[in-house]
Order: sequence, then C-alpha cells, then structure tokens
Amino acid sequence: VSLNDKMSTSSPEAVKKLLENMQTDLRSLSMECKKKFPPVKEAAESGIVKIKTIAARNTEVLAALKENSSEVVQPFLMGCGTKEPKITQLCLAAIQRLMTHEVVSEAAAGNIINMLWQLMENGLEELKLLQTVLVLLTTNTVVHDEILSKAIVLCFRLHFTKDTITNNTAAATVRQVVTVVFERMVAEDDRFKGIMEQPPPIQGNTNRRSVSTLRPSAKDAYMLFQDLCQLVNADAPYWLVGMTEMTRTFGLELLESVLNDFPGVFLQHQEFSFLLKERVCPLVIKLFSPNIKFRQGSSSGGGGGGGGSSATPPPVEKPYFPICMRLLRVVSVLIKHFYSLLVTECEIFLSLLVKFLDGEKPQWLRAVAVESVHRLCVHPHLLRSFCQSYDMKPHSTKVFRDIVNALGSFIQSLFITPNAGNPAAANTAAGASQGAPGSGVAGSGVPTQAAFEYRGTWIPLMNVSVQGSAKATYLEMLDKVEPPSIPEGYAMSVAFSALLDLVRGITTMIERELGREEEESHDHNPAVASVPGCQEVREEMVSACWCGLLAALSLLLDASTDETATENILKAELTMASLCGRLGLVTPRDAFITAICKASLPPHYALTVLNSNTSSLYSKAYSIQGQTVQIISPSSESHQQVVAVGQPLTAQPQGTVVLTAKNIQCMRTLLNLAHCHGAVLGTSWQLVLATLQHLVWILGLKPGLGGALKPGRAAEGPSTVLTTAVMTDLPIIANVLSRLFESSQYLDDVSLHHLINALCSLSAEAMEMAYGNNKEPSLFAVAKLLETGLVNMDRIEILWRPLTGHLLEVCQHPNSRMREWGAEALTALIKAGLAYKHDPPLTHNQPQTTSIYDIISHPFFLKCFPSLSPPPQRVQLLLLSPLKELSNVLHADIRQKQLESVLQILQSQGDSLGPGWPLVLGVIGAIRNDQGESLIRTAFQCLQLVVTDFLPTMPCTCLQIVVDVAGSFGLQNQELNISLTSIGLLWNISDYFFQRGEAITLDLEREEAAVQKQARERGETLNRPFHPAPPFDCLWLCLYAKLGELCVDLRPAVRKSAGQTLFSTIAAHGTLLQQATWHVVVWKVLFHLLDCVRRSSTTADKEKIESGGGNILIHHSRDTAEKQWAETWVLTLAGVARIFNTKRYLLQQLGDFFKAWEVLLDHIQSAALSKNNEVSLAALKSFQEILQIVTPVRDSDRPMDALASLGVPPVLIDPLSASGPGRPLVRSDSLVERLTRYNGADPQAPPPGEESALEDSALWWSAWNTWFRTGTDSTRPPPAAGTGTTKHSFVPSQPFLTALVQIFPALYQHIKAGFSMDDLRKLGVILHGAVSVPISSDASPFILPSYTEAVLTSLQEAVLTALDVLQKAICVGPESLQVMYPAIFQQLLLFVEFSCKPPQYGKMETKHVANAKYNQAEWVALNYVPFAERSLEVVVDLYQKTACHKAVISEKVLQNIVKTLRIPLGLKYSCPSESTWQLAVSSLLKVLSIGLPVARQHSSSGKFDAMWPELAHAFEDFLFTKSTPPDNLSIQEFQKNEAIDVEVVQLISTEVLPFANFIPKDFVGQIMTMLNKGSIHSQSSSFTEAEIDVRMREEFSKVCFETLLQFSFSNKVSTPQEGYISRMALSVLLKRSQDVLHRYVEDERLSGRCPLPRQQVTEIIFVLKAISTLMDSLKKTQPENVDGGMWAQVIALYPTLVECIPCSSSEVGLALKEALGPFKDFMQPPVSRIHNGES
Repeated sequence: VSLNDKMSTSSPEAVKKLLENMQTDLRSLSMECKKKFPPVKEAAESGIVKIKTIAARNTEVLAALKENSSEVVQPFLMGCGTKEPKITQLCLAAIQRLMTHEVVSEAAAGNIINMLWQLMENGLEELKLLQTVLVLLTTNTVVHDEILSKAIVLCFRLHFTKDTITNNTAAATVRQVVTVVFERMVAEDDRFKGIMEQPPPIQGNTNRRSVSTLRPSAKDAYMLFQDLCQLVNADAPYWLVGMTEMTRTFGLELLESVLNDFPGVFLQHQEFSFLLKERVCPLVIKLFSPNIKFRQGSSSGGGGGGGGSSATPPPVEKPYFPICMRLLRVVSVLIKHFYSLLVTECEIFLSLLVKFLDGEKPQWLRAVAVESVHRLCVHPHLLRSFCQSYDMKPHSTKVFRDIVNALGSFIQSLFITPNAGNPAAANTAAGASQGAPGSGVAGSGVPTQAAFEYRGTWIPLMNVSVQGSAKATYLEMLDKVEPPSIPEGYAMSVAFSALLDLVRGITTMIERELGREEEESHDHNPAVASVPGCQEVREEMVSACWCGLLAALSLLLDASTDETATENILKAELTMASLCGRLGLVTPRDAFITAICKASLPPHYALTVLNSNTSSLYSKAYSIQGQTVQIISPSSESHQQVVAVGQPLTAQPQGTVVLTAKNIQCMRTLLNLAHCHGAVLGTSWQLVLATLQHLVWILGLKPGLGGALKPGRAAEGPSTVLTTAVMTDLPIIANVLSRLFESSQYLDDVSLHHLINALCSLSAEAMEMAYGNNKEPSLFAVAKLLETGLVNMDRIEILWRPLTGHLLEVCQHPNSRMREWGAEALTALIKAGLAYKHDPPLTHNQPQTTSIYDIISHPFFLKCFPSLSPPPQRVQLLLLSPLKELSNVLHADIRQKQLESVLQILQSQGDSLGPGWPLVLGVIGAIRNDQGESLIRTAFQCLQLVVTDFLPTMPCTCLQIVVDVAGSFGLQNQELNISLTSIGLLWNISDYFFQRGEAITLDLEREEAAVQKQARERGETLNRPFHPAPPFDCLWLCLYAKLGELCVDLRPAVRKSAGQTLFSTIAAHGTLLQQATWHVVVWKVLFHLLDCVRRSSTTADKEKIESGGGNILIHHSRDTAEKQWAETWVLTLAGVARIFNTKRYLLQQLGDFFKAWEVLLDHIQSAALSKNNEVSLAALKSFQEILQIVTPVRDSDRPMDALASLGVPPVLIDPLSASGPGRPLVRSDSLVERLTRYNGADPQAPPPGEESALEDSALWWSAWNTWFRTGTDSTRPPPAAGTGTTKHSFVPSQPFLTALVQIFPALYQHIKAGFSMDDLRKLGVILHGAVSVPISSDASPFILPSYTEAVLTSLQEAVLTALDVLQKAICVGPESLQVMYPAIFQQLLLFVEFSCKPPQYGKMETKHVANAKYNQAEWVALNYVPFAERSLEVVVDLYQKTACHKAVISEKVLQNIVKTLRIPLGLKYSCPSESTWQLAVSSLLKVLSIGLPVARQHSSSGKFDAMWPELAHAFEDFLFTKSTPPDNLSIQEFQKNEAIDVEVVQLISTEVLPFANFIPKDFVGQIMTMLNKGSIHSQSSSFTEAEIDVRMREEFSKVCFETLLQFSFSNKVSTPQEGYISRMALSVLLKRSQDVLHRYVEDERLSGRCPLPRQQVTEIIFVLKAISTLMDSLKKTQPENVDGGMWAQVIALYPTLVECIPCSSSEVGLALKEALGPFKDFMQPPVSRIHNGES
C-alpha cells in the first residue's frame, strides 16, 4: 500500500469519515436484522457504542480500533453468518472498509477467513469473497501460515467452480495472491538486508511442513512453491490443505510466473535453489517425455483435455499442446534466470529444444520450439555463457554450435521438405485464403508479399517481432487446448528473426567489449591486457556459429525476394565478416565475404577467386544431430527483378550476363564492407576487389580523371543494357567506390599493403586477360591503384615501390587502352607526389653536392640512391625514378605521356627538383631515332624549358647531363629543325657557363673534392672522360665534344650549324679554359673533328640527290653527299685555322705546338689537294689565315699595344666569330684581365731571343713545304689516258690556283733568309704549272675577260706578283742572291712564249676560247696573250735594271731574250694577238738598246758569241715574215706597221753597223744580205690596185737601200771585204732590176691588148720604185764612196727604162716617170771624164 494511501487513510478527516461510515454501517446492519436476526442487531448496536467510546477515549483512534478489531468486526461476521445476500454484502463491504484502513488484527483476520471459507462452502457471494480475500492479503501482512494457506486454498477452490466468471476471477486472484506472497518475502528480505545472518546450510530438507531457518514470509513462500510443484506433479500438497482439484496447465503457469517474477528469491536463498534443482527440473523433464518420444505420424487423434474432478490428467502419449507450450515457457525462464544454478539441467533443456526443431515433430511443436530458441537468441550474454559452459569444455555437448546449426538446418528443412509449411498451401483455395498467390512453383509472377523462394518452394515472410525482442505468438496461446494451425511461413519468419538477432547480439556484444578494451589500452598503459580468456571465448563463439550461420544466411540470401530481408541478411553477413576480421579469424572472414561477393555477381558467374575459395569451404558438411546438411548451392531461377544486362569480364567473348536488383544490393553491401571495415579485410581485399571489378565491368563503368569511375557511354559496351533504376544508382555506386578508396587513407600500413597487393594482383589478371586480344581491358584495378595512391600521399614511401612497380608493368602492356591508363595513373601519381606538401618538404635539406650520383660515369642511371641521400631527397628520387623507368618502354604513346608529364612537372615544380634533376634530364634525353617526330618534339620542348628557365636552379653537376641531352637532340635524325635548335641551345648553355663561370667552378670543385674523397674511402678508381682536367674545364670539354659529334652528323645543315657554334664558342669562351685543357681541345676536339670530317668527305657518295625531302630543290652545288660534305670540310678547316690564328698566343705556350702546327698543315694540304674546288680553295684561305696573311695591316705598321706585348695577335677574335647568334661579347672585365686570371699567371710573351726566332722559322719552313707539296700536286697535269677519261679528270680551279700563288709572297717574307736556288726552281715549276691549267668552259665566262680585252686573270697577276716579290727581294738582298736573276728571266721568258704557243696541260685537249661552246664540259685554254705581254714588259724592266749583273751576263740572258722574242717576231701576223709582235719589237728594241753595248763590251769574253746569230735570225724572221697581213688591214695600220719595220732597220743602222769591228763578220754579212733583200723583195702580193703604191713598203725599201748604201759607201769601211760585200749586194740588185724590166717589156709586147697579171705589174712598179730609191741614195752618198763600175751599171738601166714607156698600165707609167726623173743628174757634158780620167 503506497504511502499516499496511508496518508489518505490516516488523516484526521479520513479517520472522522471512517468512524462515521462504521457507525452508519452498524446502524444499517441493525436495521436489516431488526426483524429476522435480533442477536445481530444487538451486536450492531453495541458496536456503535464501542466505536464511539474508542473514538472518545483515544487520540490514536486507528491503533485503538485495530487493538479492538475482533470486537469491532464481530457484528459484521455475525451478519455474514445470516447467509442473507443483502446483509452479507453489506457486511463484506464494511469488513473491506476496515481492511483498507488496516485496522484488522491477526486474530480478526483469522476470524474473517474462517467466515469466508464457510461462505465459500455454501457457494455464496463468490466474487465478493475473492475480492475480500484479495483486499485482506494485499493491504497488510497480518495473515500467515495456516490462515494464509486457507485463504489461498479458498481461491483455488473458487477457481474450479462451474461459473466461468467466478472461475476466471478466481484464477486471477490466485495469481495475484501467489505474487503477494512472494512480494512479502522480497519486502521482508529488504527489511533485514543490513542484518547479516548466516543460516546453517540446509542439506536435503526433509521437513516439508516447515523450514525453520526461514523468516515468516519466506516460509510462506517456500511452502506455497513447494506445494505448487507437488500439485503439478499430481502429488498431494503439504501446506495447501483442503485442495480438491488442480490442473497441470494452471500449475505450470503459476510456477512460470513465480520463477519469472522473483528470480532473486531463488538465487539468494539456498532453500529455494534446492527446490529448483530437486523439484522443478525433474518435473519439467518428466513432463517433456511424451514430446520427446513422439514422432509425427506414429499416432494421431484428438488431444485429450485434463478436465473432471481427478487431480491428475491421464498420461498422454501424444504431445499435448497446452502443457508442452507451458513447459517450454518454464524452460525459457529457467534458462534465462537460473542458468548459472542449473548448468547441467540447462544442457538437457537446450538439447531438448534443439530436438523439438526436428522435422519429424508436429508443426506446432516446432513453431513453439523456434519461438523458444528465438527467446534465447536475443540474449547474447546467455549465449556466451553456453559457449563457455559447454562448447569450450572438453567432452561436453557443443550446445551453442548445435543451437545455431539447428536453426540453420531448420530453415533448410523448411525449403527441402515438401509442403513443410502449412500443408494446406498446396491446395490453391486454402492458399488463397492465406493471401498467398499459390505455392510459387507455378511461377505466377513475382510475389508482392515479402517472401523466400527457393527451387519452387515459396515461403512468405511475416513480421513476427520487433528486432531484438522475441515476441512469441504460440507460446502466448494459454487459452488454446487444441494445437493451433500454424500459418505458412511463420516458423521461417521466427527462425529468420532468431538468426538475425543472434548475429546482431553476438557481434554487438563482442564489438562493444573490444572497443572498451581498446579504449582502456589507450588510456592506461598498453600493458593492460584484456581479461584472460575473453579472446578465446569470442573466437570460440564465432568458430562455433559461423558455419551454421553462413549456411543459413547464404540460403536465405539466395531465396530472399524482399529488399528489406535481403538487406538484413547482408547486414548480418557483413557484421560477421567484420567481426571475424577483427578477431583475426581468416577462414570465416573470407567465407562470409565470399558469400557476399557471390551474391553480388550473376548466378554461376565464373570468378576463380571465389570459386576456389568456396569449394574448399563447402566441401565441409555440417553434421547436425547426426543429420548431414549440405550447404545448399544458390539456385538461379529466383524471380528477381533484372536491372542490368552486361558483358562478363572474361578473356573469351561470351554472351551477356544479367544483374538483378539483389546483385546491386549485395554490391552495395560489399562496398560498405570495404569502406567501413577495410582495416580488417587483409587478404580478402582480393575477393572484394575482384568482385567489384567484375561488377563495375558488367555495369560498364569506366575510369575517368583521377581514377574515379564514370558510367561509360553506351557505345563502348553495345551489349550493356541498364534500366533507369540502376542508371540513377550508378553515379552513387561510382561515388561510393571512390570514397571507398579515399577511405584507404585511414587504414593502417599493413592493411594498406593488403589493399595494394590485392589491386596489383587484380590488375595482373586483367593484364593477363587483355593479352592477345584487342578487347577493351578492365581498368578497374589500375584506376583504383591511382585513387589509392593519391589519397595516401602522406605516406607514399611505404606503398610507392609496389604501386609504381606494377604500373610500370602495365605501361608495357600491348593493349593500348591498358597501357594508356597505366601511364595515366603513374604520371598522375608522380605529379601529385611532387606537388604534395610533404613533411619535411622535398626541397628541404638539400646538400650542396649530389656526389652520391656519380653523374659523370653514369650519366643517367642512379641505381643506388635510397641508401645514400637524406630523406626528403630520397623521397623525391623515389617519386621520380618510375618516370625514368618509363623510358625503357618502347610504346610511343607511353613515352608521349611520360614527356608531357615531365613538361608539366617542369612547369609546376621545376624550381624545386634538386636531386631529381638527373632523373628528369635522363627522361628527356632518352630519345631514340625510332621514336617518331612528335615524341622527340615533346621531349625537346622540355629541354628548351630546362635551358631557358632552370639552369641556375639545378645542381651544377647536372649541367653536364644537360649538355649530353641537348647533344642527343642534335644527333636525332627525325626532325631537322630540332637538331638545329638544339645546337642553338648548346650555344645558350655555353653562354650560361661563361656568365656564371665563377659560381659553377666553385660548385664543381667542391663536388669534385667530395667525389674524390668518396672514391678514396671506397678504394675505387674513377673512370671519367677528360679528367684530370679541372671540373669546370671538363664541362666545357663535354660541350665541345658534343658539338664535335654534331659536326660530323649525316645532315649537312646540322654539320654547318654545329660547326659554326663550336668555333664560335671556342672563340668566345675559350679564354676561360686552363692551358692544359687547351691541349685536349686541340688534340681531342679539333684535330679529332678534322680527321672525321676528312674521312667522311673523302668517302662521301657522289650520287646525285634528287631533292631535299618534300619539294625542296637542292642547288646544284650541293646536290651530292660529297658536295655537302665539302661544305662541312670547308667550315671545319676554316674554324680550326681561325682558332689557331686567334689563339696562337695561347697555343704556342703548349709544349707540342709545332707538332700541332704540322698536323694542321697536313690537314690544310689534304684539303687543298682534295678533288673539290670548294674545299681546296677554302683550304688555301685557311692556310692564308694561319699565316696571318688575311690581315691587311703589314707587320711593320701594326700598332704595338698591350695585346701585342702579350704576344696576342690583333686578330684575337675574328670579327666573324666574335659572338654567337646575336650575343655581344662585351664583358665588364677587359680581355687582358681575363687572360691573366684564367691562365693563373701573366701569360708572358716568349723572349724575343733566338729560340723564338728558330721556332718561328721552323713553323714557316714547315708551311713552305706544305705550300710546295700542295702546289706541286695540284698543278701536276693528269696522267695521259684514253680520251674517255680525260673528261672526268680533276683540274684545279682558277681561284684556287690564284689563292695558292697569292700565298707565296707572304710566305716568302718569312723564309727569304733560307730561300735557295733549289727552292726557286721548285717555285718556278709550280708557277708554270699553275698558269698552264685550263678552265672548264662553263666557268670561262666568269673568269676570262672577253677575248678582245687584254686583261690578265687574277691568277696571272698573282704569278707575276710572286716573281716581282722575288726580284725585289734579290734587288735589295745581298750579292749572293743575284744568281737567281737568270732563273727569274728564264721563268718570265717561258711565260712570254705563251703568247704564241699556249702551254699544254698534260695530254688534255683544249679548245680555243672562241670555239668553246658554253656549258659543255670542255676545257678552254686561257687567253695567254695579255699575260705573256705583261711578262715581256717585266722582262724588259728587269733587264734594264740588271743587264750588267755578272749572273745575267754569264747565264746568256740576252741571248735567251732574243731567242724567245724571235718566236712572236717570226710569226708576226700569225701571232694570236696583233699586239704581241708589236710589243715584241718594241721590247727587242729596248733590250737591245741596253744589251748591245754590254755585248760589245764583253765581245772578247765570248759570252755573247751565241747571241749574234740568234739576233740575226730574229731580224730576218721579223722583217721578212712568212705570214701575210690580214685582208682587213687598213692603209693607216699598214703604214704604222711599216714604220715599225723602218724602226728596226734604223736600229741596225745606229747600233749594229757602226760597230762592225766589235761584231762577228758573219753577223754583219747576214745583216747586209737582209738589207739587200729588203730593198727589193718587200712587195706583198695581195694589194688592190688603189693601194698599190702604199702597200709596196716603199718607205721600208727606201730605208733598206739607204742603210745599205750608207753602209756600202761609208768611208768608215774598215776592211775591203766589207765594202766588197756591199758592192756585191748592189750589183746583184741592179742586175735583178735589169732582168725584171726586160721581161716586162717583152711580156707587154706579146700580150697585145690583154693586161698583164697583177703580180707582174706590181713587181715592175716595185722595181721602178727601187731604182728611184737607189738613185736618191747614190746622190746622198759621198761621191768617193761610189765605185765607178756602179755608176756604169746604173746608167746601163736607162735604155731599158725607156723601152718601158709604151706600156699600157698607167700605174707603171707613173712609177716609170718617178724612176726616169733622177737620170737628169747624169745629163752632163762628158768633160768631167776627161778631167778625171781615173774612172
């Protein structure tokens, strides 16, 4: 009774009211009984008085009332005794009122109960009785022992009346009373809680009537419970005396309620525990026996009811539903509350439960058994206890395992047993009434109701209970006597719930514990281990249950047609998988995951990972109670909604596969599993990912940017059909997939490795599958490797190797799509890795040196980086090394991707690369010619970026690699422009070196020191090119060597560009090199290059190249490889020569300069002698350059400035090469400073002593020898051969020969001191040879002047200049030199001869220039006339200077001159040029005017003897030439020519004849004969009539006559002999004239009227003119000189002349007139004869 009630009943108002009410009741009672029952009336009235007195006397009214309650109650008891209904009711109401105010004492209560018993026996007011008993027992605790038992019996008795209302009310009252009894005990225990008392242990209490150790309420409860057991067992009660009948069902219900409501009582009191063990359990087991023995179908018939008066129902062999159901309820309670007390008993109960699930038991029995099992399943701790108590104990039943397996086999049996559900379900009508669409076998469409369907068995799923609570249906059917009909699917639904609750409970419990343990181990020290044994229990629980669970769940999953059910099953499998993973149980974990995986894929889908896994699992069969239950394989004919049709991912193309909504649901679970429980998946990542890969493939998801999957376009998978339902899901699935891999960042390292290994092996399978066919590959694994890598950048080192190692393999795959993705993934990872903000940053902690990578010996391969470099660097190298590895892949697309990413890396991270540079450069430089243009172009873009932007930021040790890489781009032959541009880059690089020289030097030297030290420590020898030069010089040498390689490239443009760059860089920056390095430059770079070029040029192909690729036409001068190489040779030679020239001051300080000089000269010589005009000419230019002939300034006028004092020639930097492409070379520091700085000391000029002079002359003589050899070989005519070959023989060009000859004067200046006759002879041979060389006709228009102009070619000029230099040198030189004069004359005279007789060049046929047709390959002889004439002039000049020199006299120079001149003089008009003979005459005259006096002087010595006859012949040949003048000669010209003849005769008359005594007689005689001849015979036969008088050479004849006469009649005639000669001559002349005249007269007469022939007329005219001339001469002579006989002869002509007068010719007439005129002087009287008789 609650406190409030107490308050309300004891408040003054309530008390007052109670007193009033009691008095009213008593009055009413007395009124009623006034007539019939006076005693009662009296009692009532005395009662009123009693009450009033009590009220008046006592302050504590209620207490007083209670004390006197027996008397107070008495009237009412008496009233009841009347058995009058109205009175009884009134009394009972009054008694109840007293009870409610707790004013009834124990005695009074006893009286009341006795009175009630009587009423009961009389069958009066039964309900009121029950009410009163209840009020009495519940309001207070005064009723005990027998009274209490009597009250309880009373209620029992009323329960068995015929009236149902009374019956039911009594039953309820009994239940309440039983409860009250136990509640009192609990209250009593609470009161005595503080007082600890040790009751003596009770062993088998035999005194059933009382238990002395118990307190009163406890004793009541004990007695009551004991009797209930007695009654159920159909035995007589000990305490409840007076029981007449009892039913087992009611007894079991009461037992159950007590056990369920007051477990504490039984657990705290040993007496009660004893009852449980000794009484309850045996009872239950006994009552179960019919059910255990019974098999369905062995007997049937109605179940009997236990009615009637007998206390025990007859034994029933058939299971009796009401009892069985109540027993199970009791068992549930026992297990639930008293498991710890009743371990053994519970084992029996549980085994029974398992047996009841058996298929042979009645359906209702199985249903209630399942409900009972379900009740256990919601208590995980209980299940855990089972496991500990049974499963883990040796030799014990595996109870927990059996329960799970039983559930599993129960579910299976429902599917397997035909009509295992409600038998009526087979009948369609009955089925319809149940709301099922038939048994499902008919396949009448997809059931709308949630259900399971398997191989035709259709079982609906009902909502049986809320998750986690086992709300039973049949266990609650306490009013049913007959077993109820169980609807189809009910048992399945319960079993399903039980399974789910079991899984949920166990997993939640274990996970909570694990979580707690983890927290504790975090909070406290990690040493705090989990409770010992806990782990084993957990593992045992999972091990015991997983097989059964998996079997059941897989089956259900396969059969489920309801999304929610499927979801629940999947969730169960998922949580189990995760739990197994957490507990480290690999096999069960993999089994559950496999189940989910299989469910995700289409049925019978061939996926090896899963199949191999499950076959091993499913080969185990689980034995349940001796029955073998196989795990059922999935069925495929379930009615599922198809949501997608796609291609299976297999190597061989197959048909399509179908995905259902359930597959997609399972896939989501799988994703969920991987996402949330990735850390425990371990090796089963393989299963999960393989499955996801296949699903992704079937759904047609393809990877996109960053590895995320996107739904592919329909075009890509023509057989992929997706419903709209799944289409909307796809983005979500794709998103979850991405998130799944994003969440990998939360995995620990080991799990992450599992994930990556799984992805790699998946990818390997995909690769395997993609081999050999061009099908679209599965890119799932690659894409996800990329995603995983991207989110785990912070710990990239731990997964980098396996990740990139695998992706590199993918990149080499033949399937293009596959490798494209491999490359995409790899490059994306590398870029992300470099861009990621690592801690410490990648750029951090970079040491100054990168010496660990011995870059020089291994330009690109840095095999050993991990161990040596500091961590951030190591990370960077780690990140970049896969990029480098990609270079080994042969596929162009991969290389393209690689290079594009390098470009991006450079653009984004170029400044922070540091130690990664060698790798990056290695990638850029790994180009090959077979790679195609675009790759090379991309790589080159990268290089350009590096050179323009990053040279300053990279370690200096990498500069050499940059040079190598740039060089390799120059050498590639795919793209000419790139080669050329890369050469430009090399120039830029060299410029950078130059500008940053100081800094680079410092860096490199520091680095070098470190490398050396390391090598010493390791005891290795360093093998590197160009060492031991200083590191900075090595860098330059590498650059030069690279350019050198490019200079011999196969493409002319590259060679040209490289050559220009090489020489420009050496010229511009060479000053930075140390002296020793120059040695390497000269020998290893320059000469090596020259050798290569020479070799290539001489072996180059002469085939014509049609076009230069595309439509580019090639100029004819470059249309063969040979010609193209010629250009290179030219460039190279010129470059080397220029360096020798400009850097001579440096080179001369090298020890072997002379040797180098010789080598260079050898190269020049071989180039000059090459059969190519361009090369040979250029060689000579280079020759000129190194001899420093190029500079126009003469040595003497050179400014002597600081440079000259250093020994630096002024042409230090040739204007051509002073700077490279557009770069000014001006630097802040002066050249001199730079030289001093880099040479380490003052570069002193060599002392101006003899040594240097000697050294110098050696150089010059070496040059002279080269010149001589070149000249000799080049001018030597080709050997005679058949005419066929002459066409092709090589003839040196004019410019070449000119250049060659032009070199001599300068060269001579340096060697004149030692220049000997021998050398002079050599020179002569060369000059003669050079001048003799013909020109090819196609070149002639450019070289030759037009034939009419008298101009020298430059070659001829040069030859004369050479001789001029020589003669000037001799002139100023010592006496001894003069012996060379004759040789010079000889040389010149040879040239003079060319005027008439051009030289022959070997046996070559040459045409005269006028006849050569242009553009035919003929050789044209030069017009040598101007040259010969100029030579002649030189001869004259020279002779004028040197006529008196000893050598000139003794070597018969004059004779030679005359002899030479005789040729043109003799030819006269036949000379090639008219000017020649004219010049020859004038020259002869000049020479003789000087030479004859000298000859006369030396007449006695005989040195000139041979000259005279020569001279006579010369005069003879000239004056009486055999050649006729040309027809077109004008009269003026003829007269001019006659004047020249006259001049010659005059010379004879002045210079020869007067000195006859000094002149040999023969000579004089010859002269006379000649004059004689001239006076007559000089006519020419080809004149016209008009010209006859002019053309007769009258003047000449005259002069001859005159001279003859003058000489004949001179009184100076020394000897008679001479006079005789002249007289003889005259008489011959006269005689001849006489003859001519006679003949003429005769002929004229004979001819009559016919004119005489022209010649005869001419002759006669000439004779007549001669006579007149003679007459004139005779007149002029002193008379004494003329002999008398002479006169007689003259006069004798007269008659003959007269005879001629009648001739018909007027011309003759005129001449005759002239001839007759002078005879007038003879017309004198003869007196004179008398006077002077001595006639």
